[in-house]
Amino acid sequence: MKQRNFILYFLLTGVTCGLYGIYFWYMFIVDLNKVCADKVPNDKPSPNYIVVALLSMITCGIYYYVWLYGQGNRMADAAKGYGTEFHETGTTYLLWCLLGAFVCGLGPIFGMYLMIRNMNTLAENYNREHGVVI
Repeated sequence: MKQRNFILYFLLTGVTCGLYGIYFWYMFIVDLNKVCADKVPNDKPSPNYIVVALLSMITCGIYYYVWLYGQGNRMADAAKGYGTEFHETGTTYLLWCLLGAFVCGLGPIFGMYLMIRNMNTLAENYNREHGVVI
């Protein structure tokens, strides 16, 4: 499982008019489902990103926030399974995306940075536990 670079994600998403962002989050969810499968009791895997995007459009963005909250909590639960702990949970990501939008629109960007950073920590622990060398 590879580490993700937030700056590269941000730049390539802009340059490709959002196409790289779709690919990025699709692969992010694939890896997140792997990371959480063994470490989160009664884990319900996330649907792929295309489903998340479509349901978000249909519900005027509400599904995205519900999904974001759930994935943040899954990541926090998985971190405990790997013997580490995050200060951020689903509530943190949700607040950064909703309330942080009033701070010149930078809150959602910082929320995504936190999510990617925490996923990199989970990926590192997953690779170490499964003997994967990158």
